[in-house]
Amino acid sequence: MQTRFRNAACRALPVAVLMALCAPAAANTLNQNVSWTIDRPGTTAKYRMVAYGDSIYAGYNGSISNAARYSAPTVNGEYLAARWNADIETIRRTKSGAVARDVFENKIVAERSYMQAASTRVVTFEMCGNDGLQARTAFKSQGGTCNYAGLEAAVNSCKTYVAQSMDYINANAHPNTLKIISNVYYPGYAADNVQSSCRDAGTGQTVNLRDRFLPALTRMNYWMCEYARQKGFQCADSFAQYMGADYDSNGDGVVDADALRWVPGESEASYLQRITVTLRGTLRDANTKFVSAQSSYDYIQSDDVHPTYTGGTVSAGLWGGTTGTGAARYGSFTNGRSPIWNQFGHERMGWALSVYNPATP
Repeated sequence: MQTRFRNAACRALPVAVLMALCAPAAANTLNQNVSWTIDRPGTTAKYRMVAYGDSIYAGYNGSISNAARYSAPTVNGEYLAARWNADIETIRRTKSGAVARDVFENKIVAERSYMQAASTRVVTFEMCGNDGLQARTAFKSQGGTCNYAGLEAAVNSCKTYVAQSMDYINANAHPNTLKIISNVYYPGYAADNVQSSCRDAGTGQTVNLRDRFLPALTRMNYWMCEYARQKGFQCADSFAQYMGADYDSNGDGVVDADALRWVPGESEASYLQRITVTLRGTLRDANTKFVSAQSSYDYIQSDDVHPTYTGGTVSAGLWGGTTGTGAARYGSFTNGRSPIWNQFGHERMGWALSVYNPATP
């Protein structure tokens, strides 16, 4: 998602770097590529997982030169290493600030060779977050009569490039590869509970920002998961994992995070009604992710956009990317979960990817 501190960074950089980073066409994007191998002791086999996306998979942390070592794809690499008793090379080809079209054209298509390698066993991608963030920013700046066209355009762009990405991965990824998409959580859910500066053409009244943004994001998420069902992908429902508690807060007999999950085969109308109306009262800002009625963790960094993480950083960005190797933090996983699976945003997203890992490579 969006890169921060761009203006301050640009003022401090030499002319050649300014031209590369700060030109208008590239002002809000930053390549952040990382190759990190989980080295499991006593193993000889090595398999590859490839992750394409924006700043979420990049592990963006506000820096133009480094990122989280254990962003969600690398977290899943640890689960894969333990499940397969093998070394796992996690390849992140990401672009912070990129909209869906940019991720598709300049990462998935332009860097397809990474998923074509014979060792590839998992390909995952995420996108659309910046389409939503840019539409949100534009809408917040409106005065006069509200124009909702930007939100609709973001939804349509997301649908277009998610479908094209899946078709392209299906045509280019190495055979027998597990394919997963991660959908979009709602950063700033609490902060958006305010009125707009513009007024609705029909009512003449200002509108609640969250009331407008939530349905648009919900439609994006529906089509990410529905296209996944249609095109042979799995859908890791990060929205449900981030936005719902890990206990039954409304007494309906279902844990909130489970109740919010997309249901294969349901209609867009049904999903929209369930998320934005029926279960709306169970949605919580991911800055306070309740893992029980008494305990919560912060899944979102101080920028109110990007997931929290642990495990240090690696070089990723303006001065190149890391190619490195490290031992797995955990040798085994009780009940398929690390000891910190629910304590950080990236750990939770990585676990959500891991539930689809096959028993063998």
